[in-house]
Amino acid sequence: MSDGRKFLTAPRIVLIAALAGALAGAVAVYVTGGLDGNNPPAVADAAAEADRACAAKAEKAAALASLAVGEVAAMLPADPPRSLAGLSFNDPDGKPMTIAGLAGKTLLVNLWATWCAPCRAEMPALDSLQQQMGGDAFEVVAVNIDTGSDSKPKAFLSEIGVKTLGFYRDATMGVFNDLKRRSLALGLPVTLLLDAQGCLLASMNGPAEWAGEDARRLVEAAVGR
Repeated sequence: MSDGRKFLTAPRIVLIAALAGALAGAVAVYVTGGLDGNNPPAVADAAAEADRACAAKAEKAAALASLAVGEVAAMLPADPPRSLAGLSFNDPDGKPMTIAGLAGKTLLVNLWATWCAPCRAEMPALDSLQQQMGGDAFEVVAVNIDTGSDSKPKAFLSEIGVKTLGFYRDATMGVFNDLKRRSLALGLPVTLLLDAQGCLLASMNGPAEWAGEDARRLVEAAVGR
């Protein structure tokens, strides 16, 4: 594709999805480090309780799997669903936040960077999905993980005319590292579908056509419309 700003076509999405697993070792962003294992007992207990509550939603995650077709066929159901309420990054005002701060909304969380060509290509579609479906019940949370200042990612979003996506940010790549440790992120982009309590219902490594009918049907089912 010569212009990374254009929407991805369905044939390209299918091809990319098919190759994603085979190419993950070549194109993934790799990081070092592991779980520190130093969480206080009270924090660990709360996290375990949240995971148990999410695991009870396995039936909903399985039901969504039947809608992961066509342009979103690479979206895999969580097995089992788990809590990502503690996933952290900065809000559009530059202040630290977690997924728990968006409780009450179904979320499509997408990690992207300006140096990731598939990320750049799907950003207009994510903006379109937010414009069409965003509101009190649903939000696209696109988290930029470029290192350095905000100037480059902000300039890119302005250049392609993104108008509805909030500028969520993590210049430390901590959010990516967290997802990698949980075996949810192989590279970029990575997309997570979370329910209103921050439970992971499905995830995808690689791009998709988020402005298409397949994506809208999946989101509508997750929201419960």
